[in-house]
Amino acid sequence: MHNISSKKPEWLQKRFDFESMKQMGNMLRSLNLNTVCEGARCPNMGECFKNKTATFMILGNNCTRNCKFCAIESLPPETVNPEEPTNVAIAAKKLGLKHVVVTSVTRDDLPDEGANQFAQTILAIKALPSSPTVEVLIPDLSNRHQLLKIVGDTKPDILNHNVETVPELYSAVRPMANYQRSLEVLEYYKKNYSDILTKSGIMLGLGESEKSVLLLMDDLRKYECDIMTIGQYLPPSKKHAELKAYITPEKFDFYKEEALQRGFKFVASGPYVRSSYQAAESISFIKQK
Repeated sequence: MHNISSKKPEWLQKRFDFESMKQMGNMLRSLNLNTVCEGARCPNMGECFKNKTATFMILGNNCTRNCKFCAIESLPPETVNPEEPTNVAIAAKKLGLKHVVVTSVTRDDLPDEGANQFAQTILAIKALPSSPTVEVLIPDLSNRHQLLKIVGDTKPDILNHNVETVPELYSAVRPMANYQRSLEVLEYYKKNYSDILTKSGIMLGLGESEKSVLLLMDDLRKYECDIMTIGQYLPPSKKHAELKAYITPEKFDFYKEEALQRGFKFVASGPYVRSSYQAAESISFIKQK
């Protein structure tokens, strides 16, 4: 833990690479694409853009849910762009990506909650001659199995669905989500698509206890989750959930060891870790084992 002050601790003083951000931004704009990197104001944006990686965000910029930690606006949703799956594949090819990460806003307004757009995007990427691996970070799709199946049948290499925080904080941080439902989404994929790696992540600094974090790890492993990410929550604005603590790098190391001891195949844990941070490294590491 670290007391909250107006100034971030020294381990959270990352510089942005504005030139890389500008170049990547221009290319994405030309294809009418969004990235969660920009939408969520990710602190790794410059580093990842410089390394020619990005997490594509499909189904628009506006979300139908109101999570208190997220910078993405809860506004009326946008029209689904039928060209988007093809455009994501074009961008992945232009960037020479070996591992492509795709996420979305939540679209409770759509009959299929966006499942078919995910499926078409996965298939478009998999059709590339370079055969990149594909990771998707999906909303819970209301745990409707017919929708989860649409995504699963396209066989992404990694299926990520974040629990985000400990169950005790859901009413304050994720009022429109459900902890058990999120676990059941991960369970569905492990039961029905055993060859797909499952993944989940949490943020620290929202007031969670060490005991709750360790119990959450146990819950994820109960459903055979393969990969875990653990990062520092940073409020996008004063209107968002209150930051209760800066977690020290040593504490992140402690949680990484605890997670590995529980049987996760890969764990990324640190102040700057986000859902797709080291995503390419995780799959290559697991494949080499």
